[in-house]
Amino acid sequence: MKALVFNGPGRSKWQDVPDPGIQDAGDAIVRVEAVTICGTDLHILKGDVPDVRPGTVLGHEAVGEVVETGGAVRGVRPGDRVLISCISGCGRCRFCREGAYGQCREGGGWVLGHLIDGTQAEYVRVPFADFSLHPLPASVDAREAVLLADIFPTAYEVGVLNGRVRPGDTVAVVGAGPIGLAAVATARLFSPARIVAVDLAATRLEAAKRLGADAIATVEESEQLVADLTDGLGADVVMEAVGVPESFELCTRMVRPGGRIANIGVHGKPATLHLEDLWIKNVTIRTGLVDTYSTPTLLRMLIDGRLPASSLVTHTFELGQMEEAYDIFARAADTGALKIVLGEPLHEAVSVRTGEEA
Repeated sequence: MKALVFNGPGRSKWQDVPDPGIQDAGDAIVRVEAVTICGTDLHILKGDVPDVRPGTVLGHEAVGEVVETGGAVRGVRPGDRVLISCISGCGRCRFCREGAYGQCREGGGWVLGHLIDGTQAEYVRVPFADFSLHPLPASVDAREAVLLADIFPTAYEVGVLNGRVRPGDTVAVVGAGPIGLAAVATARLFSPARIVAVDLAATRLEAAKRLGADAIATVEESEQLVADLTDGLGADVVMEAVGVPESFELCTRMVRPGGRIANIGVHGKPATLHLEDLWIKNVTIRTGLVDTYSTPTLLRMLIDGRLPASSLVTHTFELGQMEEAYDIFARAADTGALKIVLGEPLHEAVSVRTGEEA
């Protein structure tokens, strides 16, 4: 089969690899129908995630059809259409029993495209299939459903729920990429007084406005805008959705005394924690890897038309155009790319948002 293989920092290739097979009784083999590219994949290519070994198939989000299952799998069977979660949980260890599947200690957690071969391929082996696969109705568009493999659960759990967004809050989201935009969309579920989106790119700020941000700001404008909107107090909740030191430190300057910072971004470099300023402010800082315990709830919301998932998809490609899709995604500031979906039935390489050739 073909797959996108990480060959070391800065090097990847769509190439032939062996077909996956059942290795454990809890495994399932899934034929990929649709897959997407994540900002974390770009972090891996930059060398920010050293756990990923050269030769690993990238990707941790997909929709597909089960073609084979191990003898212990009970929740799905060949022919089932499924959403593949970015997190695989054993279901037995202490953390899985608490719903913290991302911290699984029995070989699960974030493994796809990280510690084992991932989803950017024609077929993928999914461990712990009963906990990692979610049955998907045929009526649900794969281009929407695939966004529930990672970005919506991540934004909702690590951003909105960890940040304890409440009615009447002022919420600032630093970074209006796909995760930040999903955070804007799901924060609205809790009726905050206002949501402020911060980014460097005008196109992403406009997307944030379309998804429900009440105010938008460039990085240079953001601190003053939040101060003006809150009589100088700062935001109740600030979400970091970039993963660079400068954005995290900006969040610590924008939060009010007693406020909450929810760090969603994947960091590859140290950030300075200014405890000399923060210790006296009663600030809560939460970090987190998504656990995906919210995926069933978000799926029900998607099926009922309550999540604007399709608004984040800007480009679609055939699965075999993976290298071109990565180039478009990596140059998001120039291409306007938010989420790129690849798969079958084969889509033309066009921008869903503009209809122009990518």
